[in-house]
Amino acid sequence: MKKWFLRAALLPMLAGLISLPGCEKVDDQVGNHPDTDDVWTPSSVPLDELAGLFASLPLTPAQMQEVQDAVSASTDNGYDEEYRLTDLFEEPGRGVGEAYLQTKSGTKAYDRPLREMIADQVRGQVPPTRSGLLGEMDPEAYLAALQDSDAQLYWPGAENWDGESLPVITFDPGDASDNNTGYRLTDEGIEMVTVTEEMAAKEPVWVLNRNDDAQYQTLSVLRKNDPEWGQGGSLGTRSGDTGKKCLRLRTFRMLRNYDNWFRGASEFFVRVGAVEDFTASTEAEMKLYNPSLTDFVVVIRRGQVGTAMKVNTVLVSEWTDQLDRVGMMISEDDGGTRTNWKCTTIVKIHSKSYGIDLDIPYRSYDDIVWRGQLARSYIERYNGKACRFGGLDLTFEFD
Repeated sequence: MKKWFLRAALLPMLAGLISLPGCEKVDDQVGNHPDTDDVWTPSSVPLDELAGLFASLPLTPAQMQEVQDAVSASTDNGYDEEYRLTDLFEEPGRGVGEAYLQTKSGTKAYDRPLREMIADQVRGQVPPTRSGLLGEMDPEAYLAALQDSDAQLYWPGAENWDGESLPVITFDPGDASDNNTGYRLTDEGIEMVTVTEEMAAKEPVWVLNRNDDAQYQTLSVLRKNDPEWGQGGSLGTRSGDTGKKCLRLRTFRMLRNYDNWFRGASEFFVRVGAVEDFTASTEAEMKLYNPSLTDFVVVIRRGQVGTAMKVNTVLVSEWTDQLDRVGMMISEDDGGTRTNWKCTTIVKIHSKSYGIDLDIPYRSYDDIVWRGQLARSYIERYNGKACRFGGLDLTFEFD
């Protein structure tokens, strides 16, 4: 292994050694986000360059603690083991999801936060040592680009940190590779190593990748803001209703990881289209009803594969005897352009079935884990039992 012992000169050398581009994807949530395609913008700082920047910092356990605090807060809010650069600059130690919480946690104080180290390092780079995007922008513009970027530190297994070891730093190569060049920080300098998921399970590894889930409110965030949300909250059935049931998704178990390990967790969008509280007695009355769409995201970290996660989420709050089938699609987010799956929810009037069309949105690059119709008879037959849906085991419950 070849070693370098001058951290101050490391950034330009690493930028020259690593030339693979990072990848970016832009996601969408129905009604909440614009319909944009994947694009590269000046704020999308190359991930290989960021890896070189972080490897050039004189890191100590104090900065490791900052990242662990942020990652812990992110996972507590239902997101991946991640620390966005936006949060790193705006509020050191802040986890993903804090912006959505009605009750904010207190701001943490650090003697030497990462944002100060990064600023000092960037401002200390002068021509002709600059390279990459850093070489094309003045230091203040570059720092602003970092803060506005979608880049983040991903630290799998951060909870197992021993409190002393410094990280191996690498980046998402943007392809199907299961290994990449990394830079182990030691007291003597830097070691170039090959980074794998197995290595990340044994020692601290920071992966520079891009954020996929911060724009969505997870179930954990929703429940923190509304303690009754997990019991149905405002979506629950009304007391005294007769002939109506509430369909819930009780557990969600991922049987395999859907993304390359450098990209971290899998983000599943669960979308169910139905006609709530359907009680029409004539075909003419059908015009009074419009289908509704239940839409939420479930983030499953890589370490949670094979574990039945408690979801306890309402899918259809008022399923009447006349509602026979609903449409459901579960997709794993991979970005792309927005498109729609046209499906049908089935209702009955005097034992005659009618189809009501609806569109369920997804992204063109998404993995379609499962899509089809959920029949009332099927749900009643397997009520409370785990059933296979593509690469998932799901447990539904009528109550």
